[in-house]
Amino acid sequence: MMKFTATAVSLDAAAGDQPRTISGIAVPYNTAATVSSGATVKVLPGALPVDGPAPRLLAEHDMGQIVGMVTAREETDEGMLFTAEIARTRAGDDLVELLKMGAYDSVSIGIEAVDTEQEGKTTVVKSARWRELSIVAEPAFEAARITEIAASADADTPDETETPQPEKDIENMEEKTPEVVEAAAEVVPTAPIYAQPKKHFAMPSASEYLAAYHQGGEVFAKVNAAFIEAAKAKQTAIEAAAGDTVTTDTPGLLPVPIVAPVFADMNYVRPVVNAVGARAMPDGGNSKTFIRPTWTTHTSIAAQASELDAVSATTPVIASNVVQKSTLAGQVTLSVQDVEFTSPSALQIILQDLASQYLEKSDDVAADAIVAGASASGSTWTVTANDPTSLISALYDAARDILAATNFLPDHVFVSPDVWYSLGQQLDADKRPVFPYTGASGLMGVNGMGTGEVTSANTFNPFGLKLVADKNFAAGTMIVARGAAVEFYEQIRGITSVEVPSTLGRTFSYYGYVATFIGDDSQVKSIAIA
Repeated sequence: MMKFTATAVSLDAAAGDQPRTISGIAVPYNTAATVSSGATVKVLPGALPVDGPAPRLLAEHDMGQIVGMVTAREETDEGMLFTAEIARTRAGDDLVELLKMGAYDSVSIGIEAVDTEQEGKTTVVKSARWRELSIVAEPAFEAARITEIAASADADTPDETETPQPEKDIENMEEKTPEVVEAAAEVVPTAPIYAQPKKHFAMPSASEYLAAYHQGGEVFAKVNAAFIEAAKAKQTAIEAAAGDTVTTDTPGLLPVPIVAPVFADMNYVRPVVNAVGARAMPDGGNSKTFIRPTWTTHTSIAAQASELDAVSATTPVIASNVVQKSTLAGQVTLSVQDVEFTSPSALQIILQDLASQYLEKSDDVAADAIVAGASASGSTWTVTANDPTSLISALYDAARDILAATNFLPDHVFVSPDVWYSLGQQLDADKRPVFPYTGASGLMGVNGMGTGEVTSANTFNPFGLKLVADKNFAAGTMIVARGAAVEFYEQIRGITSVEVPSTLGRTFSYYGYVATFIGDDSQVKSIAIA
């Protein structure tokens, strides 16, 4: 429901059974205003109906304060004109008095937009259902004031001397009315004032009290007296109903706080990808495959036996390795209610998790590629308490194989969580850690084969190798490798979404492309664990 304040009204409050009416401009056309959501809105000519069900007349947009009905509607170039009749109820009588003293001086409409279009940040209402018209205390525009008041005393009230009213040039006022509407478009409208819940006691609202205070004199004296009287009545009622009250008696008033963010039950890190690095997908990722060349046969150099003898000549062969891309993707469908009603926002939380799951899966792909591309070293680490001999032998066997085949030395060791545990638990013959924590007092320099730490795998460097512990490795995995031999390519495409009108939902997808390549399996050696 859109609510935005319009221009000034006039009052005709006659004695006896004569109807009490107000009239004015319900809303100026082609003029920007602020609605309850804070958006900028303007109404086009013809957007509001002049026939059909009559809008209710309310006080401060409160459906609990219906005070009359709109009895006439008329289109003009400037805006929608209206006439409304105030009911002869206590609330209506109070409203008439407040209108006469100036506590209320403007109106505001409540509409339900049917057809709209956007002009930049402004929503243009082309068609709407007019639900209600409210009498409000605070106008959106400075010029929105009552232009005429004609009221006589009630029939049963003694005659009183009327307070002289300033003379007004009616003709000039009528001529200037369109100018007021046009000028209003140049003034930034204030936020509309929304009605408070209906009060059990007839206590003046904050806006009524402040308006009367601004006018001062007899007006404020009457409103202040009504305020004091209502406050006393309310206090008396509260004291009469006093009793013991505990939280079980007021469950509907107890707040239920939500402690954000959602508790983190997983660390979305990529140990393997972080260790070897993520490379950009070749050629901008515009193909399903790409070529990664490797040497099959190198050229050769040899000593010439004698002058003019043929020199060494070997035909070089470069392999054309086809690397296949893989698509990693996931999706979730949210209802519009889940998007719009939840706090903290379910949309943001769920999309963050979707992106994190992509990180998790891409690291798993990289880990699987290392396992599949490794060649066996033929060595086994037989885990033995207080004897690291087998461990030292297995690591050096794998390093020797890599060195012998390529003249490179390894720089990484990839392990599963159980192998990480066994490495940290390994003791020497004197039951001292083979890989001590460097911050532990008295252990510095005891063993110099590397250091270990429970809180971080990054500082674990057995025999100088960078240890990469990852839950995506199957139990019993230990692979010694030269990190440059493992290549991981990636192109993250991110989030895409599509509306599902038939279910009032929106489906979100997160996806990316990855590819892995082991350049030389002789530089990636697995060690068996026993």
